[in-house]
Amino acid sequence: MLQRIVIDPCQICLKAIALSKDQQHYLGRVLRLQAGDRFIAMDGQGKSWLAHLIALDGQLQAEIVESVQTQTELPVCVTLVMALPKGNGFDDVVRQATELGVACIVPVLSDRALLNPSSQKCDRWRRIAQEAAEQSERQCVPIVQDPIPFTQSLTHLTPAFNYLCVTRRTVPHLLNCLSPDSNPQSQTPPITLAIGCEGGWTDAEVDQAIAAGYQPVSLGSRILRAVTAPIVALSLIAAVYERNGDRESFS
Repeated sequence: MLQRIVIDPCQICLKAIALSKDQQHYLGRVLRLQAGDRFIAMDGQGKSWLAHLIALDGQLQAEIVESVQTQTELPVCVTLVMALPKGNGFDDVVRQATELGVACIVPVLSDRALLNPSSQKCDRWRRIAQEAAEQSERQCVPIVQDPIPFTQSLTHLTPAFNYLCVTRRTVPHLLNCLSPDSNPQSQTPPITLAIGCEGGWTDAEVDQAIAAGYQPVSLGSRILRAVTAPIVALSLIAAVYERNGDRESFS
């Protein structure tokens, strides 16, 4: 299996890749790759290249061998709107949601959220998303937005499939609401998935979300931890939308 790293498109000039100091250290010292060894360079926006390392003026640099055509992304664009859980739980949410194919993560401050993250925390989440995308052989690195109040996120809701995960209510199961189009030529509408923190959404938040266009759904009869719920929901989405498609990977 070839190692993957995310590069900025501006690092590419013709077939040469100008590796940063951190990338040189990671490839040469951490991964212990040498001149001639190959790896996958990806721009985090859907493009990937097979590259090999070269020694230039005593430093490791890279050259593109060929572009790599793979399909590892979900066939549906999923945005996760997640109320911030306590402690470092959001680190795990970002990592595992990235592995499962989420396209965008929107941290929100809800009535029951206790965390008010700093800009350094947000930078950490973006690094986690990049590392998880590399590890899971994603083509795209998810966008991790700056935290906003949940009520503010409702103003950006698009007319698509918008699901609000709730507990202790008589609502349909998320699995029964997912309905991918059987026509492969049609464009699959995006999905927005909203999940609360410990204690879930307040009644007022649920009412506001429904008024804005969310459909309340259940993830089952059990009460899930805040960091478990998005994994269950994204796994259901991936299973439904990928079950009729074949996936190939490059290694």
